[in-house]
Amino acid sequence: MPVDKDKIMEILQSYPADQHYSLAIMQDLQHEFQYIPREGLEALAEYLGTPLSSLYSMATFYKALSLRPKGKHIIKLCDGTACHIRGSMTLVEGITRALGIADGETTDDGLFSLELVNCLGSCALAPVMVVDDTYYGKMTMEKLPEVLDSYRKEG
Repeated sequence: MPVDKDKIMEILQSYPADQHYSLAIMQDLQHEFQYIPREGLEALAEYLGTPLSSLYSMATFYKALSLRPKGKHIIKLCDGTACHIRGSMTLVEGITRALGIADGETTDDGLFSLELVNCLGSCALAPVMVVDDTYYGKMTMEKLPEVLDSYRKEG
């Protein structure tokens, strides 16, 4: 899918051409495109006069940033201690079977991405799954198909 280069330039030019803004600009690119496109990283390097390798290092250091396209719906599944004890790995297996993706992958149709995270801060609701910004506490294999189907219908 082609990347809107005008949108990239609009994001870059909303900041001063100063390396201090590198992370903020990458976050804005991530927000706009659901990932940081190569064209965006290259344009940022040129805009800031910074080596591409420095920006690449930063983009790969932060887990919140991605250089690969993510799905329209991001599924974050907690595997912290409380969630792990209460069956989060079973939910991972269920998602893998239902969607055909593992941690860090995106479905072929671009609808879902799966991210296994260390903690979502909702231990009392373990196991916890977040889709976009909606929390699903005390998740079970029985509830999983209904939750996924609601996002499929939404598109």
